[in-house]
Amino acid sequence: MRHILAGLALSSTLVAHAWAGQPANIYGVNLGSWLVLEPWMLPQGWLDMGGESCADCSTCIASEWSFAKAYPDTVDATFAGHWDTWFTQNDVNTLKAAGINTVRVPLGYWIVEALVDRSHEYYPRGGLNYLRRGLGWLQDAGIQAILDHHALPGVQTAGQMFTGNCTNDVQFYTPYNYHRALVWTAVMTTLAHLDPTFGSVFAIEAMNEPIMNAAQTPNYGTFQKNFVQTIRAVELTLGIPVPSSSPFASLSVSISNNFTAALNATSKATVFSPEVQSALADAVPILLEIGIQCGLQSEFEASPFWKPRTSLVANFMDVNWQYNNPANPADVAIGPQAYDNHLYYSFGGVADANPTAYLTSICNLTRIQSDAAVGNSPLWFGEWGLSTQFNATDDFLYQWADAQKLAYSKGAGWLYWNFKTEISSLTNGNALARQWSYLEALELGYMTQDPAALHDPNVCKPYINGTSKSTS
Repeated sequence: MRHILAGLALSSTLVAHAWAGQPANIYGVNLGSWLVLEPWMLPQGWLDMGGESCADCSTCIASEWSFAKAYPDTVDATFAGHWDTWFTQNDVNTLKAAGINTVRVPLGYWIVEALVDRSHEYYPRGGLNYLRRGLGWLQDAGIQAILDHHALPGVQTAGQMFTGNCTNDVQFYTPYNYHRALVWTAVMTTLAHLDPTFGSVFAIEAMNEPIMNAAQTPNYGTFQKNFVQTIRAVELTLGIPVPSSSPFASLSVSISNNFTAALNATSKATVFSPEVQSALADAVPILLEIGIQCGLQSEFEASPFWKPRTSLVANFMDVNWQYNNPANPADVAIGPQAYDNHLYYSFGGVADANPTAYLTSICNLTRIQSDAAVGNSPLWFGEWGLSTQFNATDDFLYQWADAQKLAYSKGAGWLYWNFKTEISSLTNGNALARQWSYLEALELGYMTQDPAALHDPNVCKPYINGTSKSTS
């Protein structure tokens, strides 16, 4: 399935085109709280595991880090139980039946366990086996996958459960942690091409939701450049060509049946930055270890690896995610690249808190055009939902779902946050799921059984060119 969006090179068009007979638009969901657990989405389940609930998530056991630190002897078994039950084969069957063609898989850097410094970092072990199993299910179902680096080493944003460590001590934007993220990228790129269970993967996202103020993300632009180089260096080693205009197009790489040896040779190529060379070299022993653990020694060390393959899509949050003169990821593109934007009205700052303002804002959305103007196209909306700042009626949520789908489908498509959330007494029945769970919204009828369909194709007609206090 990797070829689906591989042809999406940078262009000035607003809509993603179909490639190799595949659908033009992404209709997707996030697999949130599976391999990066966010307790707010399953509050009773979290308490049952042994977690805690508090107003400030940095002050109690409210993240994977704090849980692993509190329960070092049982954390792996406890999380294995969660991974085994939160996302299942039955969920895949349900998503396929609902017409979902893409999932975004949030991952922490600790899925590559060798990157964790156990002297002071605390995370559960064993997630890679569950990722491989889940990706295999998705591949069998014909559902494509985006590997989203959701929680980065050192934490990329303060005070968020989604980073795996709810802390205000943000340390990602340092040479050490940029390096670890590049090693992660090299490992994931290799698995995406050589591990048969990763066959549904077509894109890797560099970072979920960096700090919006670019002044607080030093050298992020250099990281973007090195992220792309890391993916393409691995792919050049695999015999996947880069555009002829690339400075790496004429690179001569080792041809043998030992991929890890060939990658080690590539790591010495001075056409790549020293940071990329170092990341490639450090990925080799990690891949050898994963090969032993996952039965991939033949793929990594003893099989012809020069086979017809298609480049992965390098994926970034769009340049307009940040302010204060951010680096533009379009400037570092080598091969296929796509962009991600997240839009939640429930956190404020987008439109006034009433139905008319919401619909006026979304029906006049200009983010796709604004991104295309600076080369950030194709653009998909990797996170959105039905949550509001007011008490939304059922009638409004039908409109709200339609209007957002209509707006986002003018780009490369959308991925709803989340595929499901808990329904329990702690969530007031389905009150949480009603606006945050795609499957519950489908059950309630806000979402259509065909994700491309709308209840009312004219939902935006009364609001086009309307006026509203909005920053859309």
